[in-house]
Amino acid sequence: MAPINSPYVVETDWLADRLDAPDLVVLDGSWHLPTAGRNARAEYEAEHIPGALFFDIDEISDETSPLPHMLPSTVKFASRMKRMGIGDGMKIVVYDSVGMFSAARVWWMFRVMGHEDVAVLNGGLPKWKAEGRPVTSEPTPPRSPRHFTPRLNASLVRDLEDMKRIVASGSAQIADARSPGRFAGKEPEPRPGLRGGHMPGAHNVPYSKVLNSDGTLKSPEELRQVFLEAGIDPAKPVVTTCGSGVSAAVLSLALALIGQPNTGLYDGSWSEWGREDAGTPVETG
Repeated sequence: MAPINSPYVVETDWLADRLDAPDLVVLDGSWHLPTAGRNARAEYEAEHIPGALFFDIDEISDETSPLPHMLPSTVKFASRMKRMGIGDGMKIVVYDSVGMFSAARVWWMFRVMGHEDVAVLNGGLPKWKAEGRPVTSEPTPPRSPRHFTPRLNASLVRDLEDMKRIVASGSAQIADARSPGRFAGKEPEPRPGLRGGHMPGAHNVPYSKVLNSDGTLKSPEELRQVFLEAGIDPAKPVVTTCGSGVSAAVLSLALALIGQPNTGLYDGSWSEWGREDAGTPVETG
């Protein structure tokens, strides 16, 4: 498999050669669905890439929202980054324990906050371990506080009102990263109180379709074909969505690799649109 040539993705050998670089921060951005029965932080503490810090998607969020892990304010995000020792001018590499899942959400969050020098580790921890590279349970020493300057890039975020307008006008294509069963309303949602189905006009692009069997991203040519086969023209505006804004970011990353780096992501996703009391239109099948 040829390496992907993009500033938003790095390969395992690239990271292995630079683990000790002073301007590099490695983050474990693992997160799991409520139904998975897994504890991402506990798994990080048991086994992580040497020097990696844990990025808690649920904690670094808007704690005032009833929706899961919504984007935090720029003030909260900057405060958390300062505390973690992540500052301006640093190169950030994010991985997760699945291969290519929640790391893309962290990548997207940094870009929303104006930090563009951020990349996802292709294949994540599974590929790293499969190649016999080091992992440790040793706690990562605290980093000195650093100044992080947030610059909100609102073009990367869509909210409920935006999505109502898009659904009504068809002004952008909607790519839904959930499984075909959830998209069709035939499988239950992993969270209570949600209807089954999808937004009118949405196209189903299960995030697994943009990945190889080993959890790495497909080539740009293959990615373009995946979207086209799902009815999405990647050369035209696209908004990504999923259950709670995590796997949607995998589609946003895939689109960035084929020339659409400024794709909007619906942060509330189905956790907001699909609520039984939302009053939003839903299609099934």
